[in-house]
Order: sequence, then structure tokens, then C-alpha cells
Amino acid sequence: MSTLDKSGSFTLGGKTVRRLGYGAMQLAGPGVFGPPKDHDAAITVLRHAVEAGVNHIDTSDFYGPHVTNRLIREALAPYPDDLLIVTKIGARRGDDASWLPAVSPDELRQAVHDNLRNLGLDALDVVNLRVWGDNGHAPAEGTIERELSVLADLQRQGLVRRIGLSNVTAAQVEEGRRICEIVCVQNHYNLVHRADDALIDDLAGKGIAYVPFFPLGGFSPLQSDQLSDVARRLGATPMQVALAWLLKRAPNLLLIPGTSSVGHLRENLAAAELDLPADALEQLNRLVP
Repeated sequence: MSTLDKSGSFTLGGKTVRRLGYGAMQLAGPGVFGPPKDHDAAITVLRHAVEAGVNHIDTSDFYGPHVTNRLIREALAPYPDDLLIVTKIGARRGDDASWLPAVSPDELRQAVHDNLRNLGLDALDVVNLRVWGDNGHAPAEGTIERELSVLADLQRQGLVRRIGLSNVTAAQVEEGRRICEIVCVQNHYNLVHRADDALIDDLAGKGIAYVPFFPLGGFSPLQSDQLSDVARRLGATPMQVALAWLLKRAPNLLLIPGTSSVGHLRENLAAAELDLPADALEQLNRLVP
């Protein structure tokens, strides 16, 4: 039995995956742009993750661009039967490393084909449509019908097996579900950024996975100090505590912490074994008034 079995499991994209997975974004160069500083180290991290029991990897062809998918293919192909690779479309990188929308029908179709080619796949397990909101980052209301319909058409062609959404509101999730089956939502959520509490509970009741990103993003200095205090008492790292709290939060949360270091990868995966006692949970829940 893998240590990661202690994190629990959830069905996503027709496969049962362990709830503690791996995000490949940090394998690219600084700013998620260009090649990694150490190519061989990146390959080692990917192989170690799978050997440790990770069977859910999150990636995108605009990480690099084209970098992380090619690393995944080099490190892991032919892929294990139980490995689920989730990718994302809807953005591109400028020559200056800027993040730009790429949501025209032609750009979305090209992005799917780029992911297929660089991962070496005939069909993508799950593709998240990345929606652009306020300043390109925070979710904002607005229809997603045109973009999602393109992805649904690619699904009918057999190039995409399942579809998810990223950076969306609850209303956009419901709009999306009227167009096609939505199997996951990937939004910013953590101990102190909890705007999606109601959405998470609603999705759990529908059997839809919620994949939070930025597990330590948006913490104030005081909140970081309090998190560190709990971590010290438990003999753990702040990241381990933050991940363990997310695993406790709801059964449909699937975690994708990223790192380019085998040492940090081991630390993150060890969060599956961290038991948060009641007093620690109470202190952590008080981080948000």
C-alpha cells in the first residue's frame, strides 16, 4: 500500500486517483518560462512522484511553453495505466513571459493539439478550460458558452475524454454543466482564501472534483505566523499543515502541490500521513474571521 493511500481517493476522468497528486508547473524555468535550470532533476522529480504513488499529474502546454509536457513525456511515457494527466487550455505566453488569453476557437483547438503532440497522447484524459476574469486572474461573471462549446466539440471528436473548468464562478459552472459534463473545477482556494466554500460543498454533492491551487497564496504575515506555530507544534512544515487541512476540508478536494525538488516533493507527499488534532483544526479555522 502506498503512503498516499492515506490521503484517500476520488474518481476523476473515469479513473480513481489518490487525492494528493502533483502539479508540474514549477518544472519549467523561472516564472514558469523556458527550460528548467536542471533538466535531469526535473525528470527525477516526475519519476519519483509516480514511484511514490502519485497517479494524478496536473500540467499545461503553456507552462514553459511546451516545457512541462515534454518533460512528462520523456520521464513517464509509456504512461502507467492508472496515471491521470490533466491539462489546461485558454492561455499562451508572450515573448516577454507574460500570460495572455488564448480563447479564440482556433487557439483552443490548436492548444488541444499541442498538448496531444507534446504529451505523446491520442486523447487527453481531462482538459480544463481556463477562463479569464478580472485582470486576467480573479474569476468574474460572464458567459463561457463559446469557448466551452469548442472544447465540447473536440470531446465529440474523441480528442478529449473529460472536461473541467478553471478560474470560474459558481454561475459559470452551472452554465458549463448545461453544455457538457464537468468533472472538475480548478480555482484558488486555501486556508485563508475561502471564497469557494459554498461551491466546494455543492460540487461534493454532485460528485465533481475541486482542485485548489496556491495552497499558501494570499496569507498575511500574521496568518503565516499562526500557520507556522501550528506546524512547529506538530513537527511539520507549514505546507504540510496547509495540505492536511485541505484534505480534511472536503472529500472531493484533490491536491496538486508543485515543486522542482525531490526533497520538497517528499515533504509535500508526507502530508497524507499528517493527522490534525482537534485543537490544531480549531486554530487553523480561526485564521479566517
